[in-house]
Order: sequence, then structure tokens, then C-alpha cells
Amino acid sequence: MTAWKKQTLAESLAASADARAQDEALVISGKRLTWAELRDNVREVAQGLRALGIQRGDHVAVCMGNSLEWVIFFYAAASIGAVTVPVNTRFKADEMLYCLKQADVKLLFITDRFLKINFIEMLRGICPALDHQLPDAALPLLATVVVLGHDVPAGAIGFADLLSKGAACEALWPPAVSVDDVLLMQFTSGTTSYPKGVMLSHDNMLRNAACVAARFNLKAGDRYYSARPFYHVAGTTLSLLAALTTGASLFSSSSFEPEEALATMWSEECTHTSGNDTMFLMMLNHPKFEQYPLKLRNGWVSCGPEVSRRVVERMGMKGLVQAYGLSEASPNVCMSRYDDDIEKRIDGWAHILDDVEVRLVDAETGAVMPPGKSGEIQVRGWSVMQGYYNMPEQTAKAISADGWLHTGDLGIMDEDGRLKFLTRIKDVFRVGGENVAPAEVEDVLHKHPKIKQAQVIGVPDPRLVEVPAAYIILREGETAMPQEIIAWSRERLANFRVPRYVQIVDSFEKIGMTGSSKIQKNKLRAQALIDFGLEDARKT
Repeated sequence: MTAWKKQTLAESLAASADARAQDEALVISGKRLTWAELRDNVREVAQGLRALGIQRGDHVAVCMGNSLEWVIFFYAAASIGAVTVPVNTRFKADEMLYCLKQADVKLLFITDRFLKINFIEMLRGICPALDHQLPDAALPLLATVVVLGHDVPAGAIGFADLLSKGAACEALWPPAVSVDDVLLMQFTSGTTSYPKGVMLSHDNMLRNAACVAARFNLKAGDRYYSARPFYHVAGTTLSLLAALTTGASLFSSSSFEPEEALATMWSEECTHTSGNDTMFLMMLNHPKFEQYPLKLRNGWVSCGPEVSRRVVERMGMKGLVQAYGLSEASPNVCMSRYDDDIEKRIDGWAHILDDVEVRLVDAETGAVMPPGKSGEIQVRGWSVMQGYYNMPEQTAKAISADGWLHTGDLGIMDEDGRLKFLTRIKDVFRVGGENVAPAEVEDVLHKHPKIKQAQVIGVPDPRLVEVPAAYIILREGETAMPQEIIAWSRERLANFRVPRYVQIVDSFEKIGMTGSSKIQKNKLRAQALIDFGLEDARKT
């Protein structure tokens, strides 16, 4: 990668629009915008926001599925120095209220309906003044709600009204924005505590995007498909901004559906894609997979070796690279290079980003671990967040006085400085004194000819403290008994890694899955205690 020149999002957009005005910038659910059209649309919405009184540093939220409007709003807010707060479309009413209140949101851009969810009814339930005049006592700072769709309450305005106000706005262009201004407030998943608003600057995110784009060889003229939700930092930094900083065309969908993803990549002749193991398994195991011959070359994954090998061999992604990161690091910490040794890439080894420091620390002693020894991944450098919004104590716990971000993730380094993510430290469980990482068991289970997807957690055991339990989705048309899978595992895994319990399920949706298609292990473990009759064991 060439030397990085700090820039704001607006400057990056202007550069791509000037260089590639008539090239496609975005294609989302079949709707298309060139770079010139995107630039012009962004300015119109930005002026509309200014007409509504939004200023540099104000917090504005967006709640809708992936769409052209989501991107335009995000880029428009950035252009005037406002901070975008993405709202997870899977949030329930109380979660939405917490997010909007904790983030001090002044304006909300929301779709009326998405995936059979009536967001206006949800918002009305937490903010009754929506039907009369804002603000509401529950959200005293929320002065404006802009609705995309036909159901516009009396206290809100429609998207067309925003545009008309912008057309009449005479504020000078462009407004002052700094590369160190906060660009995005990304709320963490909140699986272990209340969600926290991660503050990421223009430089955090754009530099991270440019670095990873170089790692998976994304360039102007490439066609990059990503269904990662834009409300997730992998959808903004590693998808939207990776395309923005390179001038590549980004293709996406309102939500991830495996056949739609395959059909889009095939019909649009996409060269790059990205995703995690769940997404790739859903595509690879789809009964119509063979009907969509792909032309993929490169892309990034967050997958175990077995799934990664299938992506290379069956999807043709010879330039596959592995990614590891977290919201607090903008998000990427390390990524393979597309031309690195293929076996290293498949096995999960990745190079730390340029000018970012990483060390592995023993959780008990605090000693820095040498190559070949695992430890907590700690990160320092330009990609680390500015902190959690209005949570100084939580920020101080996450980032040490000398700048090291504590990730809570377990990793290992090789002699050449490559980093391999092993698992979340809180997901590791001990079986009779032996540490077991769920990923190492899952990777073996994915080699079973009948298994489509596997998820492993630790559950209580009176003798060994904890033992492995596996939830399994079988391939279409296959049948298997739990004891059959346990017996197969015994031939391939050390005894302490063999699942003691197996549950066959059709889906993980009802148990717990994030919008970015990650299984929520804490919810899976809670369900396992019920399914395997272990609720009393937890109390002993």
C-alpha cells in the first residue's frame, strides 16, 4: 500500500467521483448509482440535514436495511461533520430506545417497514409524541424523524420533504470537517453488558478501509459483492469504504439471502466478495449453488480452515484472505495478503496492518507471550477507537493508560509475525483442565459429509466442570442421530474435545443470531442448558 494521506469521507468521495464519474458506484437490490450521481445525491441530502439544523458533531441515526438511501444518508452526514449512529434492524423497542438515548441522537432517518417489521409502530411505542410534535419526554434530544416510505406520522417528515428543504438551503459548501472528527458511533453487540457506542473517526475508518482493500486486492473497476449489514462496522469500513477508497463498484442486498447473493454475484460478474462462515456455508450448501457459476478472484473471509478451503475450491476465490478485527479497532487488526502462501491463508494466518502494534498477553500473569504461545490480543495504534461515548470508565477498562486496546480475544503469532485469531476468551471452556476453543471442534465437524453447519459451546458437567455440546444443521436430505455424530467425532478428536451432547436443529435463527450472521454463543449456551436438562447442573 502506498503512503496513506489523511482525508475525510467527503474528500474521498470527491476523488472517486472526479476520477470515475460515469462508472457504477453502488448497485443495491437492483438499484444503481454512478459515482457522479452518488456525489450529487449526497450533497442534496447533506443540505437537507443542514436545513433541519444538523451541525458538525451532532448525532444522527439511521434504521433501515442495506439500501442506496442508507449510504447516501451516511455519506451526507459525514460531509457536514455529523456522526452517524447505525441502528440494528433486529433491535426490539427497548433496544432502540436505549441506543437513541445513549447516543444523544438529534435526528433519526428510518424506514417505515422492513422484513415485515413495522418500525413506525415500534417507534410510536417508545416515542408517543411522534404522532403530534417532537421531542418526546422519553427522547428529549430527538427533534426530527425523517421517514423513508409512505407511513409518515404527524410529528415526522418524509424523505421528499428533507430533499425539498435541502434545495432551498443556501448554506455554503463544503462545510468544515476534520479527519479526526468522529464519523461513526458503532454500538457493540452487548452480549455481556449494555451496548457501548464505539467512536470511530474519519481517519480510523478510511485508513482501515484502504489498508484492507489493498490486502484483498480491490481496485477501481472491480465488482465487489457484500451483503454485510451496513449497521455493522464490517458493512461500513470493510465493504462501503473499501469500495469508496478504491473506486470499486459495490453490490449489496437489503438483507442476506443465499440464493439472491449467488444470483447477484453470477449475473453481475462480481470479482470479489466477503463474509463469515455462516454466510458461506449457506451459499455452498444451497441446492441451487451449481446453477450460478461464479467469476470470483479475491475477497476476505472470517472462517475456519475447512470452510475456507471450500470457498477457494468451489467458489473459485483463489485470492481468499482471512480477516480478524473488532469494532473498537475500526475494525480490522490483521488481514492476509492475497498473494501470501495459500495454505497459510486458509489456515487463518494474517499479517498485522501497517503501523499497527499487536502483542499477546497472558491473562493471568500479564506477561507478553513469544511466538507459538497464545495470549490475549492487544492492539495499539491509529486504528484504535477514540473511546466509548459517555462511558469513561468502560473506556479506561478497554484501553490502558499507554494505549493498548484489550480485545478479549485469544490469538497466536508465528515467527514471521503473522497473527491467528483462535477464539473469544469468554468462549473458551475447560474440560478436566484442558482448554477447548469451540472453533477447533467446529472445524472438524464441518468435515462430516452430512453436516451443513456446526456450533459448539461448553456446558456444565459435575466431574469435568464443562464438556463440549454441539448444535448441528444437516445437509438437505440427510438424516443422522446424535450418537452417530459423537462416534464419528471420537475417531477424529481428542477425547476432551468430543461433543458429549448433540442437538440437531433446522436453524439458529430462533436461538440467537446477529444481523451479521454470527451465532450468539451466550444464547446458544442458555438454550443448551434447557435442551440437555442441565439447568440444575449450572447451580452446583
